[in-house]
Amino acid sequence: MKKYFYSLCIIFLSFQAFAQQDTMAYSAQRVKVNTLLAERSAKFGQYDESLNQRTGIFGWQTKRDIKNSNEILRQVVLTDNNIFKELKVLMDYKDLQNQQKVAVADDSQERIENYMRTIKKLQEQNAQLKDEAKTGNRNISNYIIIFLVLLMAGGFYFFNKRIKQYEKRIV
Repeated sequence: MKKYFYSLCIIFLSFQAFAQQDTMAYSAQRVKVNTLLAERSAKFGQYDESLNQRTGIFGWQTKRDIKNSNEILRQVVLTDNNIFKELKVLMDYKDLQNQQKVAVADDSQERIENYMRTIKKLQEQNAQLKDEAKTGNRNISNYIIIFLVLLMAGGFYFFNKRIKQYEKRIV
């Protein structure tokens, strides 16, 4: 029984360590996504500022201003693409965690059902052994009673025969 208890403890601890690793990876991924979001926000702020820059004559935008704005916008789009990729990874982690929770729940349910079957089986065996013990005690009691009755009958016969022999001698 101790062997099973120790093995269950080891399995539980390994599941917990695996869950911690998974949670740490998920947290690291969230930090990565949050960093990308902050970077995107900063780049979008730069883009907004570049739209307001007018270095040309009469306050017009020059080609260089527009190219600069377009380059910043391209960087924002690239950052958005990276965010989408990292969010996909984050969602995959979440899906994996949900699948693991479902698997653990199914495994737990299966173990509970197995425990219930085992308990039921042991209860049936216990009832059967109790019945056998009661029947066995009755059989032993019956044998003891029969033995005592035979012993008494034999003693009665033996003593009766002795008394008759004694009476014959006396007469």
